Amino acid sequence: MTASQSELQRIMTALQESGLTVEAVEDGALIQDGETRVALFAESDHQGGVIVRLHLDLDLYVEEDSLPDILMGMNLMNQGLDYGALNLDPVEPDEPDEDAPLTFAVLGRSVLWLPDLGVAELDRLREHLRRFEAEVTESVERTLHGSRGMSA
Repeated sequence: MTASQSELQRIMTALQESGLTVEAVEDGALIQDGETRVALFAESDHQGGVIVRLHLDLDLYVEEDSLPDILMGMNLMNQGLDYGALNLDPVEPDEPDEDAPLTFAVLGRSVLWLPDLGVAELDRLREHLRRFEAEVTESVERTLHGSRGMSA
């Protein structure tokens, strides 16, 4: 079940009013703050309220032969995240090649339930969005540029 257009529009307007760049996409919105773009999707909860899903594409890709090391590193990184988690999504190749290794994109994901779209809840969404983006980005950058960087 998707959120009504008016719910999504209220969320987008609130984020724009807080100084973020918001662009409507087919089934959600892209929020840009500086260099970072977070995809936002909203759906009505059957028990009331709105479920907001956030997706942060980190432009990191790993091949299947690296998965054991990457999964161990992501598990350790996820233990330190409070506002989201790192996930792997398979990348569909433009031209399928049976011999080519599978490739996965590393994504930051977060879910937030809003009981309503009042001012306090929209403020909570803005803060969650800010912390999610900062926390995931800092964790990945610290790992990639630290002494024990993630190898892909």
